[in-house]
Amino acid sequence: MSGPELRTISLYASEAKIYPRAVHGWFAVWRWVLVWATQLLFYGLPWLNWNGRQAVLFDLEARRFLIFDLILYPQDFIYLTALLVVSAFALFFFTAVAGRLWCGYACPQTVYTEIFLWIERHTEGDRAARMRLDKGPAGRRRRRCARAASMRPGWRCRCGRASPSSATSRPSARWRA
Repeated sequence: MSGPELRTISLYASEAKIYPRAVHGWFAVWRWVLVWATQLLFYGLPWLNWNGRQAVLFDLEARRFLIFDLILYPQDFIYLTALLVVSAFALFFFTAVAGRLWCGYACPQTVYTEIFLWIERHTEGDRAARMRLDKGPAGRRRRRCARAASMRPGWRCRCGRASPSSATSRPSARWRA
């Protein structure tokens, strides 16, 4: 008589892939307006000049924080603490009063999800095209994504497949080292 048979039970269960549909309408337009506004604020704030200097600058070497006209030094830590406490209470209040507005329109996760869904729609197609690609052979999906990456220089730079100098074919517009 042989001993008991050992079996391995996998606790992993793959789930069905989600294919989001494109949403159209008034609220979708407002979401894109806020996506653009938050991205302009995030990427534009460091370039904003204020009284001949950068508007928001955390100068760690000089040990000071420059926030528009407010200059904070390490000995002004109590003011920074008060600013953070007020910001935290504002975040709690805004979340309690209008949490759906924050989560649906201005949260960084929502903003970047919308941006990457837009990229996915433009590289792989709409919902039906993505479902067809997934049902087809794997080589077809790779060819489609490779073709999309070769056609869009910004996509190549984001994926790390190209340097900024190869993003354009004009020699005069290339970055100089």
